[in-house]
Amino acid sequence: MTSRGTPSRFLQSVLHNGVGRYVCQLKRISIIFSKKAQSSLGVRDFIEEGVVDYAKKNPGTVVYVSPQTCRIPKIVAEYLNGNVREETVTNKTSQQISELVTKLASQSGLDIIRIRKPFHTDSPSIQGLWHPFTNRAPTVGPVRPPTQEAK
Repeated sequence: MTSRGTPSRFLQSVLHNGVGRYVCQLKRISIIFSKKAQSSLGVRDFIEEGVVDYAKKNPGTVVYVSPQTCRIPKIVAEYLNGNVREETVTNKTSQQISELVTKLASQSGLDIIRIRKPFHTDSPSIQGLWHPFTNRAPTVGPVRPPTQEAK
């Protein structure tokens, strides 16, 4: 935590992603739903329509589908760094669940926090902004575009 009250950290690369080949940080997705509950209707549609397509597009991610007697359907995402995120998908459509699963796959599992600059100074510059007319003498007058009569 900083004095502002919001968490922050310096920019770092997750497992050096981007240096070599890309490694998807999402390790496992568990879809927990009820076979009979009305709130799990969108999840059941997603399982029938889109879960196989998602699994084919993301072969590095394991997808578990577990029907349980629960009232609140949820998606549990586990990442390579050990973080676990739970998202409730109560009364969401198949399209919304597909977008959520895609979003979870594109994240690193780290919390979203403010990125700090890698430098700090206790005496910041007070010079102000520079522009081409900063040191222009005021006696010269304003700059105007040339007129047709002057040519």
